Amino acid sequence: MVSSTVTSKSPGKKTTEWPGVDNGRMNGVVEIRSYSTHDALATLNVFMQAVRVTAALHYSPEQVAAWSGEGLETPTVGQWHQKRSERATLVATIDDEVVGFTDVDIEGYIHMLFVAPSYGRRGVATELLAEAERRAKAVGANSLTTNASLVLRPLLERIGFTVQAELRPVIRGVELTSFRMVKTLSSQDAQLHEPDDAEHRAEPQAE
Repeated sequence: MVSSTVTSKSPGKKTTEWPGVDNGRMNGVVEIRSYSTHDALATLNVFMQAVRVTAALHYSPEQVAAWSGEGLETPTVGQWHQKRSERATLVATIDDEVVGFTDVDIEGYIHMLFVAPSYGRRGVATELLAEAERRAKAVGANSLTTNASLVLRPLLERIGFTVQAELRPVIRGVELTSFRMVKTLSSQDAQLHEPDDAEHRAEPQAE
């Protein structure tokens, strides 16, 4: 297990270093910060790539096409930005490149969590979840909940989530599989520092 050091460089930004890890394109630093307007296109690209590449390992071509909206008009950057702004989005960056994002509301519900396929299995999703948990606690949420994809479920179970129900959401006429998962939040800050082993996290839900 690789240990990590988390320091706060500035308000709203967390920096995590993974000493001793061969990170390839990474320099070993993952930064988590709040979403801003200039992140719209980058996060939209992460979403599309993660669904079309990573989800294809767990869902059928028909399911991936329905989830990503393949063959349909892609949301405009303006439409995507509006939705990201409404959902208190967090962004993960490496060397100022957006490599993942998530969100969490005041009740602790996580609507989306995606990591770029080329940055999978490097702890990005774990750090996004840790910051989402910290912010949920800060506003008094008692639990974290999400509708997790087949990709996300193993990671969530390792960090304390439990499955409440198996879901069969229908997106653009195609049935997918997801899981309603919940984690009760303790009074102490959670330490989620072990790198995850999946490349993308998301609930199967159309934007």
